[in-house]
Amino acid sequence: MEKIIPFTNVKEAASSLDNGGRFYNLFTDANDGIITSAELAKAAGVFSNKQKMWLYFEMSTSALTSQAKNSIIQQLSEELRAEYINQNILHLLASQVKLKASASQSVIVTGIPKLIDSKSNLTAFIMIPIMTGNVTTFTMIPIFEEYDVYEMRDEESDEEIMIAHHRGNAKLPAKKISCGGVVKEFDKTEDGKKNSPKEIFLEVLYYAE
Repeated sequence: MEKIIPFTNVKEAASSLDNGGRFYNLFTDANDGIITSAELAKAAGVFSNKQKMWLYFEMSTSALTSQAKNSIIQQLSEELRAEYINQNILHLLASQVKLKASASQSVIVTGIPKLIDSKSNLTAFIMIPIMTGNVTTFTMIPIFEEYDVYEMRDEESDEEIMIAHHRGNAKLPAKKISCGGVVKEFDKTEDGKKNSPKEIFLEVLYYAE
């Protein structure tokens, strides 16, 4: 999980995003007026994770005016502009996530997070892959073994959504913030049976104050 400080103007955004890519991207040039996939991936700190890359783009440009953001979109390469048009990143209040989001979707949610103590009575299990040679199997583990977990609410409703980020990262501040991530599922029973109740949570990849 990384903190994003959104760009405040077109010049700042263009300078950061039109960066020439990494040293092995021989056919990209910094400040040439065209933002390529390699350049956007570098700015986002990823290599091939397109979902995370677009979350970074959406959150880093969130403070720009519509006109300024459109100026940056026009600097995207033709391929990237087509990708951006097909993105379905939802901007939601915490109280809207359960109603409007589904597993695997990219979501930016706004609200106030409250850390849940791992010793609480929350019972939640997630599926993680385990590699044995060339074989991948899956096992259920308590969510607290992998994540720091929060309840997030907004100022409009008492309805909350569970959000989480990998343990070892700094804790989220207990104030109104925006979190960008991917919706995932958890089970309320350890056996993960087909008839066990499933809930969703947001795996936080980026946040902005």
